[in-house]
Amino acid sequence: MRVLIKNGTVVNADGKAKQDLLIESGMIRQIADHIVPELPCEVIDADGCYVMPGGVDVHTHFNIDTGMARSCDDFFTGTRAAACGGTTTIIDHMGFGPAGCKLHHQLEVYHGYAAHKAVIDYSFHGVIQHINHAILDEIPAMVEAGISSFKLYLTYQYKLNDDEVLQALRHLHQAGALTTVHPENDAVIHRKRLEFLAAGKTAPKYHALSRPEECEAEAIARMINLAKLSGNAPLYIVHLSNGLGLDYLRLAQARHQPVWVETCPQYLLLDERCYEREDALKYLLSPPLRNARNNDALWCGISDGAVDVVATDHCTFSMAQRQQLSGGDFSRCPNGLPGVENRLLLMFSHGVMRGRISPERFVALTSATPAKLFGLWPQKGLLAPGADGDVVIIDPRQRTTLRHADMHDNADYSPWEGFGCQGAIRQTISHGRIIYNDGVFTGVAGQGRFLRRKPFTAPTSPVDRNVSLPGQ
Repeated sequence: MRVLIKNGTVVNADGKAKQDLLIESGMIRQIADHIVPELPCEVIDADGCYVMPGGVDVHTHFNIDTGMARSCDDFFTGTRAAACGGTTTIIDHMGFGPAGCKLHHQLEVYHGYAAHKAVIDYSFHGVIQHINHAILDEIPAMVEAGISSFKLYLTYQYKLNDDEVLQALRHLHQAGALTTVHPENDAVIHRKRLEFLAAGKTAPKYHALSRPEECEAEAIARMINLAKLSGNAPLYIVHLSNGLGLDYLRLAQARHQPVWVETCPQYLLLDERCYEREDALKYLLSPPLRNARNNDALWCGISDGAVDVVATDHCTFSMAQRQQLSGGDFSRCPNGLPGVENRLLLMFSHGVMRGRISPERFVALTSATPAKLFGLWPQKGLLAPGADGDVVIIDPRQRTTLRHADMHDNADYSPWEGFGCQGAIRQTISHGRIIYNDGVFTGVAGQGRFLRRKPFTAPTSPVDRNVSLPGQ
């Protein structure tokens, strides 16, 4: 259980240097210019490579049952894929439970899903699907159990109205929890879907047209104001897909409101042209893919600090499932894309290697800031003595072409098929164990640990926001 990584460039969110790194008993013991181990250990020569904190993906959906279908990745195949992509920690968004169930009901269900299966460390976000006194009174006990963030939905079966959102925001804030939200205007979606279906417009592109960017942006603006009215409650926007929503978020950030923003690689690198393809059903997700103008707006947010986190929203339904359930009708097709294995390499290649972001900013987006926001810092997202021995080694000299045949999830396709990336994930190390090594998965089901997360505290960002108001 001793690993010495030599000659690599060790990168944290606040700096980088060519150093050696020693992991012992699952934790980082020493980082120095030159380390001579006192005891025998496995030596990895990382010359020419970046040595970075293992990725922290705070938005996955493993084993989720939507009522329409169950995703095809469970906590073994999903975390295996994550590990092979350099991610060593995930926080999964629990799906809805039975109508009227307690908050702890889904926590117990998900503990059962993950135990003895997860390859890497994991936690869960709570989900609030209805509001009453019992649910609100239960929140502090959930935080005590290590669940310090909760998701609200403004659409889908268990959407909350504005009064319920206000109550949830206030009580979560008081209990030391961060509110995360899926922001889409349900009335807009419902009306547009009805109109398209009545006109016989069922092709995949009408999924996107039924959820325009204004639908998402309006819900973001509403949540910002509701959070302000709830005692300035902290707010985290998941899977941002458009520039208009980012404009509203920049307004809030410029006014020093505690609001944080997540986007995903698909909203940076894929666009609405996917819905014109013969295999367009593969690309149905919510919010949908936008146009290239929105890709560019989000990259600007990545570069200037307005966007805080890059996660995946990994939610895999096979093409076979999609075709069988939908018959080509977008309204009957389960939504979501695989991607937990590809996040780090895509962001490294299209971010760092193309000069859009620095290696330090890469670490902030993919591990450090999510660890801080979700109660895992400094255990995760940091390479320093005392932190967990979770490391990813990336070789910038290699080139990788993403192929479904090489992936480790349980899907039957990849939305990234044929994408060329400058760089390669060389090794993934979790608690000092090499779980991925030059193309070979070496992890073991069940070695991942449940993480009891600390109550929410607003992080100090290693990157100063350089936000500007729209039009400036």
